[in-house]
Amino acid sequence: MTKSYDIAVIGGGNAALCAAITAVEAGAKVLILEAAPKAYRGGNSRHTRNFRCMHTGPLGPLVESYSEEEYFADLMKVTDGKTHEGLARLAIRTSEECLPWMEEHGVRFQPSLSGTLSLGRTNAFFLGGGKGLVNAYYRTAEKLGVDVMYDAQVTHLEVEEDKVVSVEYEHGDKSHRITPKAVVVASGGFQADTDWLARAWGPAAKNFLIRGTPYNRGVVLADLLDQGIEQVGDPTQCHAVAIDGRAPKFDGGIVTRLDCVPFSVVVNQNAERFYDEGEDVWPKRYAIWGRLVAAQPDQVGYVVIDAKSLNLFMPSVFPPIKADTLEELAEKMGLPADKLRKTVDAFNESCGDTSAFHPTELDGVSTSGLTPPKTNWARPITEAPFYGYSLRTGVTFTYLGLKVNETAQCSIGNKPVSNLWAAGETMAGSILGQGYLAGFGMTIGTVFGRIAGKEAANYAN
Repeated sequence: MTKSYDIAVIGGGNAALCAAITAVEAGAKVLILEAAPKAYRGGNSRHTRNFRCMHTGPLGPLVESYSEEEYFADLMKVTDGKTHEGLARLAIRTSEECLPWMEEHGVRFQPSLSGTLSLGRTNAFFLGGGKGLVNAYYRTAEKLGVDVMYDAQVTHLEVEEDKVVSVEYEHGDKSHRITPKAVVVASGGFQADTDWLARAWGPAAKNFLIRGTPYNRGVVLADLLDQGIEQVGDPTQCHAVAIDGRAPKFDGGIVTRLDCVPFSVVVNQNAERFYDEGEDVWPKRYAIWGRLVAAQPDQVGYVVIDAKSLNLFMPSVFPPIKADTLEELAEKMGLPADKLRKTVDAFNESCGDTSAFHPTELDGVSTSGLTPPKTNWARPITEAPFYGYSLRTGVTFTYLGLKVNETAQCSIGNKPVSNLWAAGETMAGSILGQGYLAGFGMTIGTVFGRIAGKEAANYAN
């Protein structure tokens, strides 16, 4: 390449785009290196739907208010306290100013979706979903003069002492080398490298499905960790949800997610329940189910609901398995019919008064004398026809990543790398020690993408 750049942004999703736009507006010459082809640009961001946002009053599509303390308490609940409080609060506080910034740069919002999401007060939904957001940012970036190279797989960042001196990438069957003044890494986790997943999780990981892009293979992450860049997070921790077992191995996206668990009984292949399906409202607890299913035989689970619950949740892209009796449903799903009948009968007998049932709030309609209990939305499964889904573990992104400080800067030992910043899923493990909160990945990417872009531009200038 003959053109020189102040900043190379590695990755092409939300965090990378926020960094690139912020940097070019600060006067820097910016190149985005996106491993995916143009049609698949955007990483996992193109599968997203919303952005979790603090606000002190009505803001854009958001109603009422959502305070820093409530937001932080929600995060603590899902992570069980495993977070860096300073970075978490920085992401939360800064999210409020991000929403108008997003609108100024082409993102459009719509009223929140209804059903089990229950997010009208906390999460702002993108008009056109994640693809709408990604396309808006690319239009804005290109208008501002950001250069974008697709099918550009970065293979190596040469780190000498406390500085990145070059970036090597492959494009058009050739190897290239550039020497930008600064680098922002926003290339996601390693979840699409299933061999790496298996090394972390064991052979069971081979049965996992990858919800997002097949291009997040952790190549840059591994390269930097091998050179001593400080890491954060546990390789076995990730954003993993229970998705439709019929989803493709890669890139099924959010449409394969199943939101019916709160209104169901969930069993393993032995037709045995293994966890409280009604523990909390779905945006706060849906992300535990990927790990729960991963612990079951053959990493598979099965959802059973009846006719009265069919329209209470957002449907998967695949229609449910339907049967007039539980025995017929068991046969269609490959479950032992007598055991499923016994499990469902025991559940039904443990259900009490259901008059307080409320599908979008914790209603306290619970079982009695059942192990494990169902603590909310516990209604007998009695009304034919009956419906079922298979569940598999769907990994969204991994939490092993690059450790950053409040300015999104990476380090070797305790010494900052002078021209290296990270944003998005690449550094989300700095905040997400375990668990997940709906829409929070987009918060981390937007906040730290903007920080990284600003800091990289300041350094380059």
